Amino acid sequence: MHDTEQTHPLRVPKRMQQPVQLGAAQAESFAAAFERLGAAVDTVVLGKQEVVRLALTAMFAEGHILLEDVPGTGKTTMARAIAAAVSGQWRRIQFTPDLLPSDVSGVTIFNQASGAFEFHPGPVFANIVIADEINRASPKTQSALLEVMEEGRVTVDGRPHPVPQPFLVVATQNPVEMDGTYRLPEAQLDRFLVKLSVGYPVEAAEIEVLRGTHQRSPEHLAPVVDTDTVAQMAEMAKHVYIAEPLYAYLVQLANATRNHPQVAVGVSPRGLIALSRAASVFALSQGRTYIIPEDVKALAGPVFAHRIQLAPDAAMRGATGLQVVADAFDKVPVPLPASAA
Repeated sequence: MHDTEQTHPLRVPKRMQQPVQLGAAQAESFAAAFERLGAAVDTVVLGKQEVVRLALTAMFAEGHILLEDVPGTGKTTMARAIAAAVSGQWRRIQFTPDLLPSDVSGVTIFNQASGAFEFHPGPVFANIVIADEINRASPKTQSALLEVMEEGRVTVDGRPHPVPQPFLVVATQNPVEMDGTYRLPEAQLDRFLVKLSVGYPVEAAEIEVLRGTHQRSPEHLAPVVDTDTVAQMAEMAKHVYIAEPLYAYLVQLANATRNHPQVAVGVSPRGLIALSRAASVFALSQGRTYIIPEDVKALAGPVFAHRIQLAPDAAMRGATGLQVVADAFDKVPVPLPASAA
């Protein structure tokens, strides 16, 4: 029986029960909005279309982004451009060795006039939080982000305080200057949906920057969608169809990393969930309501690699998480379509 209720193409009807079957019109609307967002950010971050799309994928998958790159490559600019394009509130936290957890989450202060304690929110209460040079803060301060990244709330003095939705943490770190830095613990790395590198722009894009003909300031970027639309698109992504053979494919890939001879700790169940969520968004961004193996292959590197802890001897020999992911794809057979099975 068909539902005759008229709904917005970017909204999942609330009265529909699980599983919700997305229509072609909804997928096309998602893909169009996704591309408009990407094109808007591209006007500020030149020549980095793939990285921008991966960052938007993480946002709609309700995940967080770790950007590792040398200074001056546009990490902070990209985060600010995304915030401007979705009409979201953003805050920047400069992580330093003397930063305290309360400087991130907020603090409860006694108000003498009212005779009561009042909570003063920290900079983490925004739609997009830029945690600049996160590895320069102490592990105790870094841990202030753990709860809010996982649960979307901050607990201060035993009272939970929800952060605005949508909520995205974009953390940056410099892989070159390691003096005075603290390595991110595995538990925190696992909470970042993707780890990306912006990299240097291609020659043509860098020439365009030098010419000054491109407006690179995020402040002048007009909003493309609002935060309510972002939330609706994120909800849509939860209803993308995943065939049973693809569930098995995902688990087999994770097991291949766990059993790899060069790996001490492989991909966690949280990493598996992250990849399925990211692949769902990626499928919708292509105008599809279902996942195919190519979606998994396109995202496994950014989602899996930073979660893989190499054995000490393998790390000394120069092995990388991306190589382990590539080996997993070589080992695990791609599931055949139902018609070919």
